[in-house]
Amino acid sequence: MNRTRAAVFAVSAAFGLATVAACGGGSSTAANQPVAQQQPTQQAAGGLKLTATTVGALGQVVTDAGGMTLYRFDKDTAKPPVSNCEAACATQWPPLIATSPTATLDGVEQSVVGTVARKDGSKQITINGWPVYRFAKDAAAGDAKGQGVGGTWFAVTPQGKKASGAPVSAAPGAGSAPTSSSQSSGGTGGYGY
Repeated sequence: MNRTRAAVFAVSAAFGLATVAACGGGSSTAANQPVAQQQPTQQAAGGLKLTATTVGALGQVVTDAGGMTLYRFDKDTAKPPVSNCEAACATQWPPLIATSPTATLDGVEQSVVGTVARKDGSKQITINGWPVYRFAKDAAAGDAKGQGVGGTWFAVTPQGKKASGAPVSAAPGAGSAPTSSSQSSGGTGGYGY
């Protein structure tokens, strides 16, 4: 696979600041602000890594440095990028925060990776404009238990699209396998947890 070291976030920040300045201001979700050091458990010691990984019947989806599946939320927007998962939602669906100006990309094109400013000023990683998250109930690399939760959460493909297929749970000592043939549902507050 092709591995690329990219200064994605520096370019995104410069573009975002230039765009906001040209427009005479903007919302806090579109402006690029200083990166807050949050959610360090989502980062590898060497920085951010995004990898295209085959996960069960979902096919290729994006995983983080720990091999954890990343998700997109239908109540967010990609154009312009806006994250609408805050407070209790962000506890169940922790946003992937940019804590490094560079990323290692494996099977994910540099052109689709960016950031969006969250309400707290941190920068969340985006894939083709969609903010990405982990799912708190995924316990091991290869899990995709968040697939289809509430009808609004889906594993994200390397192109930023929704993965299709059933939720996945990695079996100890084996590859990942579907846990059911139907999508999970449920939720309070519309966040699917």
